[in-house]
Parts: sequence; structure tokens; C-alpha cells
Amino acid sequence: MPIRGPELQCFPHDLLTCGGIDAVASGFVDLAAEGVAETCRAGRRWWVVHTKARQEKSVARELLDREIPYFLPQIPKTSVIRGRRRTSYIPLFTGYVFVYGSERERHESLTTNRVANTLPVNNADELTRDLLQVWRLIEQNAPLTVEARLRPGDRVRVRGGALAGVEGTVLDRRGKCRVLVAVRLLQQGVSMEIDDFLLEPI
Repeated sequence: MPIRGPELQCFPHDLLTCGGIDAVASGFVDLAAEGVAETCRAGRRWWVVHTKARQEKSVARELLDREIPYFLPQIPKTSVIRGRRRTSYIPLFTGYVFVYGSERERHESLTTNRVANTLPVNNADELTRDLLQVWRLIEQNAPLTVEARLRPGDRVRVRGGALAGVEGTVLDRRGKCRVLVAVRLLQQGVSMEIDDFLLEPI
């Protein structure tokens, strides 16, 4: 069975030059360019889409079919199978697709049955700049390795969902983060597993 090539990483191709950032002031693009202004309108915003296991590329295909703007950074991975070198393309950030859509388009992404959760982005300019830098590194074929943001011992706060505002300490990072929520007066506490995209350092 042949190995699939990379999915289209960015739709539309100029998404990162206008999604949530003042492109004119930053000098990235002329907003009068064909297609750019239209992408930046329609009440869209950034969403972090947390996919079900190994569903990132399938989500990207469904978003493309529905013409919903997204970014799925991918990097090549070479392996040897039966003595032959094969290159596949894997998501740079396992389990995540970045969607630039309206509330209706966010809901459409949920109807794919491939999405576990979505999280709105509060600082759209910062995310766009970060993603643009990642995209440029990928375009230059820079050797990339994902570095986890949170490490054991880091103090964190839950940033969204029913537990928003809860603070704790990262215990370990096998799979999901395990976070200790302590009652310091009693020198006891409880721990829970939580996806690190719901956490922010404090």
C-alpha cells in the first residue's frame, strides 16, 4: 500500500498572512491581493481543534472539502520497511489542527465526528505570528523536533472548560499531563489527567 503524501498544509495558501493579524502593518501581504481580504472577513477567528487519535489528516481533508480555512503543519519522517526507505508525512503537533473559522464553521468541524474538542484563541496576533514562523521553517526544510511547553514541576492554570481557573503542578507528561491540585494546609492533594492545550503556565 503506497504511503500518502502530505495533506495540503494550509488552506487557503495565504491564510497565515491575514488570519487574525494586521498584515499591512506587519508588511507580510497586500490585503488587496486576490482572495486575501475575503479570507479575513466573514467573522472568522482562530480555533485550536483537538482531534481524536490519528485523525489530523482526515480532519484536514474534511475541512478542505467544506472550504474551511485551516493550518496543519506536517514534517517528513523517513523509516526503513523491509530494507526500503520510505518517507511519510506526520503532523508536527500531534492531535491538533488550527482552524480559522466562524462559529458556524467551528460547529461544522465538530460534525466530522473526528474532533474531540475546540478551544478559542484569545491572542490571535500572537498565534498567527507563531504559526507563520513554523510555516517558514517547514518551507525551508529545517529539521524540526516538537518541544513540549510544560514540564514536570511547572505551575499551571486550567484556561478553559468546566475547570477553568483551577491551579496545580505538572507531575508527569506520559500521554496527557497529570496535574496535582494541592490543599497545602493539609499537605495533601488530588491529581487529574488533562490535555496540555487546556493549560497555561503561571
